[in-house]
Amino acid sequence: MNDSEILLDTPRLLLRHVTIDDAAAFFAYASDDEVGRNAGWRPHESIEETKNIINNYFLGKDLAFGIILKESDKFIGTIGLTQNPLRIIKGSLELGYSLNKDYWNQGIMTEAVNAIIDYGFNAANLESITVSCYPHNASSRRVILKCGFNFQVTLQKAETRYDGAVMDMECFQMTRKEWEWEKQHEKQ
Repeated sequence: MNDSEILLDTPRLLLRHVTIDDAAAFFAYASDDEVGRNAGWRPHESIEETKNIINNYFLGKDLAFGIILKESDKFIGTIGLTQNPLRIIKGSLELGYSLNKDYWNQGIMTEAVNAIIDYGFNAANLESITVSCYPHNASSRRVILKCGFNFQVTLQKAETRYDGAVMDMECFQMTRKEWEWEKQHEKQ
């Protein structure tokens, strides 16, 4: 991997921009029904679909990253910050992520989310970061709470999932002031 591609470096992960060369590894986990269902998107049905998603949602996006496991140089997920359709204000972006099921419950997403939070408040100069998950997605909820987000509200019947299920959405937020307070108290 070229060092210029690495944007964020954590103890176990490298976060870098997604490229079309990541399509096969991305498709390998994004085609899993459980991954897509928990994130609210239809599992990818073909490598061509994955390439289209990379082209439309990742290429040229400064705040969209692939999650690379250092020990194997394997692409295992995505993470990024985008405009929140419910909160279209300057300085506030929404966090989204997905991870290969083989790496769930190992603290990997918590590590990646903490890196993105720091990047969002430091480099992107955000005032707040929001994130949401379905109430049944206990693993994602644990990541969100471990990383210091505060629960705001459950939006009932907030989204119709790809399979027609009408889903509630739990909404969380972290402000710059909350993040700064946490960082200050980590040092003590």
